[in-house]
Amino acid sequence: MKNLWFITNPSSGSATPEKCAAIEAVFAERGLTLIGRTGFPDEKLPTPQSLDSANVDTVVLFAGDGTINAVVGALAEWGGAILILPGGTMNLLAKALHGTADPAAIIHAAHEGGEKVALPFVEAGARRALVGLILGPAASWVRAREMVRSGRIRGLGRAMLTAWRRTFARGIKLEGVRGLRERAQAVFVRPEVDHLDVAAVDARDFRSITALGWEWLTGDWVAAAAVTQVRATVIRIAGHKPALALFDGEPVMLEPDIPITGGMTARQFLKTIKATG
Repeated sequence: MKNLWFITNPSSGSATPEKCAAIEAVFAERGLTLIGRTGFPDEKLPTPQSLDSANVDTVVLFAGDGTINAVVGALAEWGGAILILPGGTMNLLAKALHGTADPAAIIHAAHEGGEKVALPFVEAGARRALVGLILGPAASWVRAREMVRSGRIRGLGRAMLTAWRRTFARGIKLEGVRGLRERAQAVFVRPEVDHLDVAAVDARDFRSITALGWEWLTGDWVAAAAVTQVRATVIRIAGHKPALALFDGEPVMLEPDIPITGGMTARQFLKTIKATG
């Protein structure tokens, strides 16, 4: 870890100019060379070829899940290292790799001896999710959630009402999963090394719907209620209609005939959890 490329998302709300400047100060403190910066999505992501040409060995990511997903997809064939810092809302990937350490501590630990590891992902067609895939009517809360995060109030009531109505719909049915209710309001598919962890929420009553919607807006909806969790290797959306799916929070209409499976990335990600606790 010597020559760095720093990627942030200024619109994420967490990657403020002040925080980015503080992180760059830690780079300088460690004697690391900052080769370049990218403010995604306004600026194009670097390619593996451009990083190699600039002798970059590590890409540092300070952003949320959606930006991390885009960068990892663009650099899937790159031979360098990727260091993920907690720059989003839940920071699940950063916690898995670094525990609860702050960005400065993570950079110090990675420079002193971070381990390159592979990460599991959920895959459907050309799309992948490192944190997880969300299916079902509750996925329609994504528009209201992004409005809350960006501080946009106008139209929020309408977005919440639409999501509320859709959450009361019939729910989603999956093929290849045993042990779940017939139709769930929200299904979270999380990647594991050798399987998919499938958690389903069946929110039918007013209290459950309210809790589900609120957790969607403010945090992790899986914590909103008791969930049914099972293991699977390949699942599909039942029926003949495409369904809204969120890949690491990014909305996509997913066709029912596309198999949802799991896989592993290359060994690209610097893990410091042993060093930071």
